[in-house]
Amino acid sequence: MGTSRMFRIFVVLGSAFMILLIIIYWDDVGVSHLYLHTPVSPGPKLPHAPPPQRPQTSRTPSFLSDIDAFVNQFLEPGTGEPTDPVPPDTSNQSEKAEERYIPRREWKIHLTPLAPELRERQEQRRKLLQEMCTNDSVVFPGKNRSFDDIPNKELDHLIVDDRHGIIYCYVPKVACTNWKRIMIVLSESMLQDGVPQRDPLAIPTELIHNSSMHFTFNKFWKRYGKFAKHLMKVKLKKYTKFLFVRDPFVRLISAYRNKFESRNEEFYRRFAQVMLRRYANQPTPPASVDEAISVGVHPAFSHFIQYLLDPQTEKDMPFNEHWRQVYRLCHPCQIQYDFIGHLETVEEDAEHLLRQLRVDNVVEFPTSQRNHTVSSWVADWFSTVPVEARKELYKLYEPDFRLFGYDRPDWILNE
Repeated sequence: MGTSRMFRIFVVLGSAFMILLIIIYWDDVGVSHLYLHTPVSPGPKLPHAPPPQRPQTSRTPSFLSDIDAFVNQFLEPGTGEPTDPVPPDTSNQSEKAEERYIPRREWKIHLTPLAPELRERQEQRRKLLQEMCTNDSVVFPGKNRSFDDIPNKELDHLIVDDRHGIIYCYVPKVACTNWKRIMIVLSESMLQDGVPQRDPLAIPTELIHNSSMHFTFNKFWKRYGKFAKHLMKVKLKKYTKFLFVRDPFVRLISAYRNKFESRNEEFYRRFAQVMLRRYANQPTPPASVDEAISVGVHPAFSHFIQYLLDPQTEKDMPFNEHWRQVYRLCHPCQIQYDFIGHLETVEEDAEHLLRQLRVDNVVEFPTSQRNHTVSSWVADWFSTVPVEARKELYKLYEPDFRLFGYDRPDWILNE
């Protein structure tokens, strides 16, 4: 009887010991399969062989993997650099780990320091923007609203690259085509023969502005539902945020030349015909852009300015993105941008930014012939615009002038 009782006691104790071992083992091993320990931009450690390339489409990371990436990346706000890198978990070979894998060749040591004047330039631009956003003399719609109050449809210009921790607000007619190329290369959203495309200029033009190639803030609601705004705020805090701007009046000239002096059927039907009917005494303008070009009909630059100043324009629809104000596209008083580039200094600014992001040995900003705009050239364009209309136009775009440090063009406004 005593032997039987002792046997039962040993069985019970042994079973409890085995259960304890299983719990400890699962706690140590199972967790490694439950969480990814891959930072957004891992440090320059020993090289690892890249994972096998997946098919030509980019898979969407799951909600949990995206949340976990934030927990483990430990980025300093605005730097894009890990402060406490976690060694990659080589035991996890899931699709999510493959998608977030960063080839170590993307890191390099910069042997020459960045020019102090470039750092000072950025400091002054950021400081000016902060001052203007708190200055009561600069007034524009939506200035004092919170980020939560921005409608989702107005967040469509904020492109997110989770791979490198970057957010880019693109402004049309400010080198956005080339910067979109850069974002496609960095996000590896386009594959060529199973390998991520590394040459920005090799990306087909029709894909550059295809919304499916870019993951923007306004798409968060579809993926994350009620967690969308929270995740946006987390990424805005952790990621490096940048935008490029240019002189607002020069940007308008560029938009007009590109959309109304060239063969663009969409812009002819949506906007040019409206301008011709309203301001050019053409009640029945040509039906197509080809017909219009053949008879030498297109809206003049002065008609374009009339269209922008006409109250009926925004009653019909919001400004098109090519002439919408930057403060409406990028929300600079709600988003604290880490880098503000100017088209007038795009070569230096691009080199500075890519070095700051630590991707300058992965991709280079495409060189292109830049407009070297001079005052007399701008004055020629505005010579057909009445002075009062010029002043009204300045009021319309004054926030962009002041937020980003462009001087008031008195030589145009006071003629």
